[in-house]
Amino acid sequence: MLLLTPGPTPVPEEIRMAMSEPTIHHRTPEFEEIFAKTRVLLKELFNMPEVLMLASTGTGAMEATVLNLCKSKALTINAGKFGERFGKICESYGKDYTELKYAWDTPANVEEIIDTIKKDEKIDAIFIQVCESAGGLRHPVEEIAKKLKEIRPNIMVIADGITAVGVEKVDSTYIDALISGSQKALMLPPGLALIGLSQSAIKVIEEGGVGYYLNLKTELKQQQKNTTAYTAATTLIIGLKAMLEKLHVEGFDKLYNDTKKRSLATKKALKEIGLNIFPKSPADAMSAVYDKEAARIRTILKTKYNVNIAGGQDHVKTTLFRINHMGLVANYETAWTLNAIEMVLEEIGRRPYDGTANAIFTKEITK
Repeated sequence: MLLLTPGPTPVPEEIRMAMSEPTIHHRTPEFEEIFAKTRVLLKELFNMPEVLMLASTGTGAMEATVLNLCKSKALTINAGKFGERFGKICESYGKDYTELKYAWDTPANVEEIIDTIKKDEKIDAIFIQVCESAGGLRHPVEEIAKKLKEIRPNIMVIADGITAVGVEKVDSTYIDALISGSQKALMLPPGLALIGLSQSAIKVIEEGGVGYYLNLKTELKQQQKNTTAYTAATTLIIGLKAMLEKLHVEGFDKLYNDTKKRSLATKKALKEIGLNIFPKSPADAMSAVYDKEAARIRTILKTKYNVNIAGGQDHVKTTLFRINHMGLVANYETAWTLNAIEMVLEEIGRRPYDGTANAIFTKEITK
């Protein structure tokens, strides 16, 4: 079965092999050396002065940043299930917040965010997705962060980059916390969350520290000594080190360029066979297609052509399908997926198959 869902992504064999070695204890010099090397590589990936690794999914990192980086009031941007999640985390802790809500295909409005901040002095942190994977949407995070820092330098800008880090070069200049997860572009099993931190975020954390397991002050103090406050996800961190070493040798820029090229070629091919790209501002991480027969298309792809792609959620559960571009996706895998989609369209009576999707994709990817 070809897995092209936007997480979990397939784990390369060499990374599986690295994680198959005998388990080692996390309180040993051997693991501290692995941890230290991984931290160096992560700082390169995030281009930020500090990084944290948490034994949790990305949601754990989201919750940790709400707890530790928002002292007064949060502004949350909701254009999908994951933006909505930041608001739900605030609610669960009784934290004061304002939510700006957008349609799932619509990026956040920069001026509306600026206006909201100007009108409410209590807001000391904003929470937003780089890529809102519920609809494959790219928010203008870097522009928002820069303008916010110009009018309120001490505001914390927290960006969920779970489906962006390792996909594209996220400009972290004005971002205070950039979140990622193991099971997306980093091509590992789920269970490890990552947070890149700015110097401003480090200061806020060191002056505060909230919670117990998700207390970033406690975790930061330990990880700067190349250990963790609690039991480390040893096997995943070993796999992460191997993955980052591989990407470092091949070049992160090559990864970003290859992903973007694959993403743009896929979107062009889908449009050529009459399908509609869902978001107004598409992310590189995936191609999200809005179609009244999306659920039927996905079922045939999986049962007849051994291609597993993701559907939508909530109100677009049956009318959206999403094709992953994160990680080391081989071009032939995407070409086969597009070819299969075109054959499905003929099967359901939408258009005759003539190989257009594959031809367009191949032409664009080999330019």
